Amino acid sequence: MAKYLVTGGAGFIGSNLVDTLVQEDNQIVVVDDLSMGLVENLPQSDKVRFLEHSITDHAFMRALLQEEHFDYIVLLAAIASVADSVERPYETHQVNQEANLNIIETIRQEQLPLKKLFFASSAAVYGDDPALPKQEEMAVKPLTQYAVDKYATERAIINYSRLYDLPFVAVRFFNVFGPKQNPSSPYSGVLSILLNALTHDLPFTFFGDGGQTRDFTFINDVVSAIVGLLHTPEAKGEVFNIANGQQTSLQAVATTMQQITGKTLAVSYQATRAGDIRDSYANVDKINALGFMTHTPLAEGLRAYVASVQ
Repeated sequence: MAKYLVTGGAGFIGSNLVDTLVQEDNQIVVVDDLSMGLVENLPQSDKVRFLEHSITDHAFMRALLQEEHFDYIVLLAAIASVADSVERPYETHQVNQEANLNIIETIRQEQLPLKKLFFASSAAVYGDDPALPKQEEMAVKPLTQYAVDKYATERAIINYSRLYDLPFVAVRFFNVFGPKQNPSSPYSGVLSILLNALTHDLPFTFFGDGGQTRDFTFINDVVSAIVGLLHTPEAKGEVFNIANGQQTSLQAVATTMQQITGKTLAVSYQATRAGDIRDSYANVDKINALGFMTHTPLAEGLRAYVASVQ
């Protein structure tokens, strides 16, 4: 049995990870300020301890790390909306960079024993460079404060790992979807908003022409990647793309979801939003080489997602 800290653990990705960790008979401490997450997302288990707190409270986080002796730390807490980071750039910086730097500096200063620390970065760091697919070694072009902070923290994670021989690893998530996404949240992914529109006969807005492409990645594959990286000692001091490795337009996804639900989407179109990227999909050779990454076919993942809300 191991002890885990999951920041942002009441959110979409975090709570799905906690579900898996509980099934594997671990002890989990979740820190979440509930700005995006929901306590109801967490399993009712004596193996899970929930602390409603912001990771921007540096003294609180330092004390927690010093007192609890975690085996694994998963850093998922973030202001996760690119659009929101445009409106609140400094607050985004405080959550997405400064708070995480405090955590890794505490680990370094206190020489805390740790098997692995995992940091969630984002495909947003690649920006609008037209080169596809996105590979970990290619140049980045962050277009928003969200992407800037994700990249800066990712590099700090990698550099701390290499300079101080710490077991840290970072990943870049590509458009994760699945059960427990909150469609009413302003931070929600586009597929949860789309499914909510279909489920409740609401209008849906394409920003742009709907032809923008993304690499939609099912949540079960993401959890598999997190757990695999946590338990692969040689995976440290590196960044990995976490994605399905497939390029799909939003219009195509909307068509598939209408077929699955048997409903017709009422659509409208607005101008492309500042900071939005036209096309993106990942090269996943690096993570695949480790042997544990799963890739659920998009239609299969969408069917499971639809079933979870019906």
